[in-house]
Amino acid sequence: MAHLNPFSSLDTSVFVQAAAQYGTPVYVYDEVMIRDRCRKTRSMPNPYGLTVRYAMKAQSTRAILQVIHSEGLCIDASSLNEVRRAVLADIPPKNIILTTQEVPMGADRSELEMLIRQGLRYNVCSLQQLALISDFAAAENILLSIRIHPGVGTGETATRNTGDNYSCFGVHLSDLKEALRLAGEKGLTFQQVHVHIGSGGDPEKWRENIDLQLGIVEAHFPKATSVSFGGGLKEARMPEESVADIEALGAYAKARLEDFAARTGRRLKMEIEPGTYIMANSGYAVTSIIDKKRTGPGGLNFIIADGGMEINARPLLYGSEHPFYLISQDGTLISSEFTLPSDLEHEAVIVGKCCESGDAQSLDFDGVSKPRRMGTPQIGDLVVIGGTGAYCSAMTPFNYNSHLQAPELLADQKGALRCIRVRQSMEQLIANERSVIF
Repeated sequence: MAHLNPFSSLDTSVFVQAAAQYGTPVYVYDEVMIRDRCRKTRSMPNPYGLTVRYAMKAQSTRAILQVIHSEGLCIDASSLNEVRRAVLADIPPKNIILTTQEVPMGADRSELEMLIRQGLRYNVCSLQQLALISDFAAAENILLSIRIHPGVGTGETATRNTGDNYSCFGVHLSDLKEALRLAGEKGLTFQQVHVHIGSGGDPEKWRENIDLQLGIVEAHFPKATSVSFGGGLKEARMPEESVADIEALGAYAKARLEDFAARTGRRLKMEIEPGTYIMANSGYAVTSIIDKKRTGPGGLNFIIADGGMEINARPLLYGSEHPFYLISQDGTLISSEFTLPSDLEHEAVIVGKCCESGDAQSLDFDGVSKPRRMGTPQIGDLVVIGGTGAYCSAMTPFNYNSHLQAPELLADQKGALRCIRVRQSMEQLIANERSVIF
């Protein structure tokens, strides 16, 4: 049996077994790779200490959180419900930071305050959030974090740029004076300053963010003891892409923090929040070919799989590319993005079964189906979509057309497949609906 790519510990037999035992579509995650990426981030160069927080919005299944936490990573949560899920996965609140657009009120506000008392770090992201938390934080002597909107950002696409004027994450620099005034009035201390400029963007912009952020800390936050440089570490899903150089980025951050210490006498601890870097290439979506079509002599070849946008919406949302692996029913690797012969002429578009023209796994930036070179599979063979460990099961419209949420499997360190989420049932799909017919 063949391995799918140079960085995977899995071979084709795992996916044949997953399909046979659990049906398709089904997600498969590589535990060996998850742990390896966790260890790589924890070894990132730093001068005065490093906390790595996993951005759980990338993939939030309980077992995945537990594996990652067991490797010494803390959690970056983007909603109160994510905090609740992390706690239900036996992760202590003291190991979680909440960075959210939400403004919890009522019972949610009471629970938030309880969690903060238990150690949850609250990352203030707006003047409204600061105003609402200030009295509680002052009374309880809570040290806060603050997310700054720097006015500049980067990302693989405009929708993943979280730092420029077209996004609204964090307290904008133009509001910083008011935030500091309110904090000073209440006697509050910002222990940490956080800036996240986007996902999967230019590493050079990531370096520039470090310089920008340290300038903000020096000018406005004399009591801060740590800085979070956010996440967004670039991953390489396709063969021609380049992954972020953790060593080089860490070395740059280390040098800048050492310069800051020499200039100010302040040794700042460093934090990062990877999500995609940890999970993307550890995940695979396994689908079966249920049909093949061609749209006339001048048209396109289509391969219809039993999973599409409802298991991976990233091509539709972002024009993202994912590697395809075609595997025959006996486990033979028909073609791989990493081993395509240069003279292969067959091209096809892989689509799903949703009633939506955008339900394709290869689209250009205008949303038009884009054929890709691949082998020639048969009905019943498998299409395995790589790079689906992050922002796929967690954010896809899995109930569109009343399709059921796919199960998830963990290929563990011993090579065994363990089910970490069962397939949704029809009863679960309609459980919250109510009839008006009496």
